[in-house]
Amino acid sequence: MRQFVAILFFGLLLVGCGKESPKGAVATFSISVSDSLIDAPLDGRLLLMLVDNPDTEPRFQISAGLSAQPVFGMNVDQMKAGESQVFDGEVFGFPYASLADLPPGDYWVQGLLHIYETFNLSTGQTVKLPMDQGEGQQWNRSPGNLYSRPVNITIPESGRVSFDLVLDQKIAPIEEAKDTEWIKHIKIKSEKLSAFWGRDMYLGAHVLLPKGFDEHPEARYPLMVFHGHFPSDFGGFRTTPPDEDMEDDFSERFQVKGYNRIQQQEAYDFYQRWNEPDFPRFLIIQIQHPTPYYDDSYAVNSASQGPYGDAITHELIPHIEKEFRGLGEGWSRFLYGGSTGGWEALAVQVKYPDDYNGCFAACPDPIDFRAYCLTNIYEDQNAYYYDSSHKQLEVPAHRDYLGHIQSTVRDENLRELVLGDKSRSGQQWDIWEATYSPQGADGYPERLWDKVTGDINPAVAEYWKENYDLRHILERDWDQLGEKLRGKIHIYCGDMDNYYLNNAVYLMEDFLENTSDPYYEGEVTYGDRAEHCWNGDPDQPNHISRLRYNSMYVPKIMDRIAKSAPQGADLTSWRYK
Repeated sequence: MRQFVAILFFGLLLVGCGKESPKGAVATFSISVSDSLIDAPLDGRLLLMLVDNPDTEPRFQISAGLSAQPVFGMNVDQMKAGESQVFDGEVFGFPYASLADLPPGDYWVQGLLHIYETFNLSTGQTVKLPMDQGEGQQWNRSPGNLYSRPVNITIPESGRVSFDLVLDQKIAPIEEAKDTEWIKHIKIKSEKLSAFWGRDMYLGAHVLLPKGFDEHPEARYPLMVFHGHFPSDFGGFRTTPPDEDMEDDFSERFQVKGYNRIQQQEAYDFYQRWNEPDFPRFLIIQIQHPTPYYDDSYAVNSASQGPYGDAITHELIPHIEKEFRGLGEGWSRFLYGGSTGGWEALAVQVKYPDDYNGCFAACPDPIDFRAYCLTNIYEDQNAYYYDSSHKQLEVPAHRDYLGHIQSTVRDENLRELVLGDKSRSGQQWDIWEATYSPQGADGYPERLWDKVTGDINPAVAEYWKENYDLRHILERDWDQLGEKLRGKIHIYCGDMDNYYLNNAVYLMEDFLENTSDPYYEGEVTYGDRAEHCWNGDPDQPNHISRLRYNSMYVPKIMDRIAKSAPQGADLTSWRYK
């Protein structure tokens, strides 16, 4: 099977989106950097993007789904101003493997350089990676990246054509969020991360203060940690009603008109609940911990990213609790989040069982690698194709609630390979490798599978199992963890999760409900036909419940505090009206 896949790859790979490849047309593109933009050579990933519509700039239209548009990529080292890099038929792309496969027609074309910096790691290796610039590791928006203006071109039916693009635009810096009466912003240098990366590294957080914070200096507060992707500011909190002159938008994902107005109303409703006399007074934080690999670190220690788990739990959170009068004890800290944040909430609770008193993990990323989406990394030999002697069927990666497929595992991984090799795409499959994999001899994460063929490396899979397979870790270490985690694990997932994440939750539930001894005393629940990211509310559609994370688990947290707070704990100073 693996040989069959490899043989087919260069002959049949990505002929593209149901269109026939052109007969004889040869297009090349030369990309250079304007003399006015740089004064020193640059390293990075150079991208060429072509789209068939002018709706938005090409850099905002690159995806792996049915709306995928062509992109091609190459590494550049010490690229100088005025020096041209040539994209021809040999440069790898997606969804067409080669420019030679690109159908004739009209395109809007754009170039972009995603700039890499050099890191001298404490492990002794030197790596080149994109440093986050305050945008949350988004290559198409990262300040300092260079790009060209979109140009309309035509690729003919036959013949040779060449085009020149000049990177003469630079993405502007992002203005940092400003403090308000309710929301404060923290940024600290992490000594642990700085030592690992060989340069100053920072962690940040947006802190929502409780009502009466200044009026009650004697109060000390429990802490709720809302894990998730990079937040530009504290989301879902608004002190005024929705804008009256707002033009209603339409959410394609939820098929809801005026979702922008709904979001503002929910944010205002939360502000009102936050101020109700009987609402508990908490601190809530949303953390900023982007890495050179992704928009956040997955909040655990890892070989290629360094000690983010220790830095967050032992540096950032104590700093916040000291600054804003947190109780600062394990019984008073709680974790929640969805998707990436769901995995983080559960993983942090498992990795630091005494430092937190409960996690509420919604639609978590794979928590059992026997169901790494639709791949069993321990038994399957290939991640891209189902095992078969006489036919080739790709493994899906994304579906809707009725099962319609939008992309495959192969699609998503090949697009990532175009955006960056060595796990440097800044996308989903690569950050899982950057977090879970051992560090290779070159300083980059070892591949779980070959990015071209999909063949799985069993040795890397075993490393993942022993270090990050949360179900395996719980089952292996339950004799030590069981008592510490009783009553702390809460998991929620839709049974039609778009990324098949419910499959791993089933396997986790089987252990927790049927074999854990002592019994885990938590909950695992599912939403009927609910997509990503159902988070446990059976009474509201997901487009509403996803906006209520900051209040929906409060009753369960209060119940947990009542049952588990140690004798003499402060249960009163923060319960003022």
